[in-house]
Amino acid sequence: MRLLSVCILFFSCSFPAAAQFSKKAYKIVGNTTVYKVDSMQAYIYTAGFMIDADGAPKAYHKDDKVALDYLGNGGKPGNWWALVTDNGKASGNPVIQTASNPAPGYYISMTALENGDKNRIDPDRYVNSETIPYIAVPAGFSNDFKLGDIAFVYNKKNQKFCFAIFADIGPKNKIGEGSIKLANELGINSNPKKGGIESGIVYLLMKNSGQHKVLTTEQIIAAGKSQHSGQDIDRLIKLADVK
Repeated sequence: MRLLSVCILFFSCSFPAAAQFSKKAYKIVGNTTVYKVDSMQAYIYTAGFMIDADGAPKAYHKDDKVALDYLGNGGKPGNWWALVTDNGKASGNPVIQTASNPAPGYYISMTALENGDKNRIDPDRYVNSETIPYIAVPAGFSNDFKLGDIAFVYNKKNQKFCFAIFADIGPKNKIGEGSIKLANELGINSNPKKGGIESGIVYLLMKNSGQHKVLTTEQIIAAGKSQHSGQDIDRLIKLADVK
């Protein structure tokens, strides 16, 4: 069963009436106000959706024409922030995948969330943007929403929604970013080079909700369900409808 189908099955259940939720401003990131909803132990905001290809085996290549994303979005010589390098530092040389890897000839793209059981130069150490629904939030966003925690993401334009894991770090002055897989589940153009959407996406970030490790899609769904069993998601979405 596809991820979206599982989400729909869960949220089509009848929820008990919930108390009115109240929110208060937490911080402003770029032009977006992020709110706290203390009764739900969550942060919530409405923003656009930028496509993050990091972690996908074919995310970056020396030839932009064959890669999912432009190499410039992975860094530049002397400062590779999204690529695995030979010395493990941003100043190193990008590591190229070999015949035993998923995408020979492509660079190894990394995410902030990693599977520490796998080698640093193993593409499977990182969260694959094409197969796992994840979000990225700015560095230093919060002490109680950490890598591996869970989010609920809702597209107001078509009413599609999905659970996602916090797996990557985005720019400090921008918010509203997620994986190729998440974009597909939300009905958004998922092309990292020309996709995304400018507005209308609601993000509900669940505080202290994850295991702080790489999860499968099924585990992400289970974690989301455990956080919101019996809660009235529709009211929470309306609460977040910031103009």
